[in-house]
Amino acid sequence: MSESQRGSQRGFATHAIHTGQEVDQVFGAVVPPLHFSTTYAPDGIGNLRNGYDYGRAGNPTRTALQSQLAALEGGGHAFSFGSGLAAEDAIIRALLRPGQRIVMGNDAYGGTFRLFDKIHSAWGVSNTPLDLSDHARVAAELEHDDAGLLWVETPSNPLMAVTDIAVLAEIAHAHGALLVVDNTFATPYLQQPLALGADVVVHSTTKYIGGHSDVVGGAVVLGSGDAATGLAEKVAFQQFAVGAVSGPLDAYLTTRGLKTLGVRMDRHCSNAQTIAEHFEGHSAIERVLYPGLESHPGHGLAAQQMRGFGGMVSIELAGGEAAARKVAEATRYFILAESLGGVESLMNYPHEMTHASVRGTELAVPENLLRLSVGIEDVADLVDDLEQALGGL
Repeated sequence: MSESQRGSQRGFATHAIHTGQEVDQVFGAVVPPLHFSTTYAPDGIGNLRNGYDYGRAGNPTRTALQSQLAALEGGGHAFSFGSGLAAEDAIIRALLRPGQRIVMGNDAYGGTFRLFDKIHSAWGVSNTPLDLSDHARVAAELEHDDAGLLWVETPSNPLMAVTDIAVLAEIAHAHGALLVVDNTFATPYLQQPLALGADVVVHSTTKYIGGHSDVVGGAVVLGSGDAATGLAEKVAFQQFAVGAVSGPLDAYLTTRGLKTLGVRMDRHCSNAQTIAEHFEGHSAIERVLYPGLESHPGHGLAAQQMRGFGGMVSIELAGGEAAARKVAEATRYFILAESLGGVESLMNYPHEMTHASVRGTELAVPENLLRLSVGIEDVADLVDDLEQALGGL
């Protein structure tokens, strides 16, 4: 077996630690050096050194991260951006034109809907939110010539809906549309959308991939075939021409976090499962939303297309909005804050925080819902923390 064949068959953690992270050939540094330079001297006019000339066009630290991301998603091309929304914006600019439309889930992240509805709609790219479990409705919407993209977020934020990627890929392709999957909640460790038929994968790398709540970023990953290469060229042009790239320090921090993604996700999943099971049926809780529970309507599908159920749990309080607000402000270890996916546990009140932009629309989040980003602390402490907060109701 050749070295290239062995490399392509690496396991997930091996890819995360070694792909794009070759030992420095000058000093032998095990961790590749961080390249801050904004410009690169050619070896004579028109003769670039390893293809680098200007920091917006390319940076060795960013290249290393992109190699990691492509390998971990089983793709052929990856692009790192300054935020998850910048990555989404690049996809829309690259793949759609005025007069086209995005078909999307009606429980998508509020920031995604805001980008589509408030920014791109002004430039003639419209959107249709709907229930993605209604496959007949999805197919009917995609029959229209203007439908260019089917946008899927699974599990969804924050209602934890699980969507059948393989089925929707077939429907999208049968109607000449592309399937984009936001894989932020699941991460490439738990879910591989490209292998299930998706054309494009998008991440907010701020979340689990970075993993330490200290760097903002986004990524786009595509496959390796001829069609994917054509799409990748369009995204690459957007990355270069618009310039919403990740800086070298951001790329370095994201790479550092990515190396431990697998072991972190195992702990996130274990802790979240324990919390979901413990609080299901609690007198103060109306409903626990977590794909790892057998009571979750998407449990079987999640078990089929994911290798774990993730670290996100949403709960709906029996006491309504007032109870949700009180619990959100009464925890010790669950920090009241936006974002998710860090090693520390976070609690968010989406109605007024992350999803405030969709209040009054069909994407509005229930007022009694709290979203928990379950960290990797000792789970007994997290259970006790929630118990004491709920006990104050």
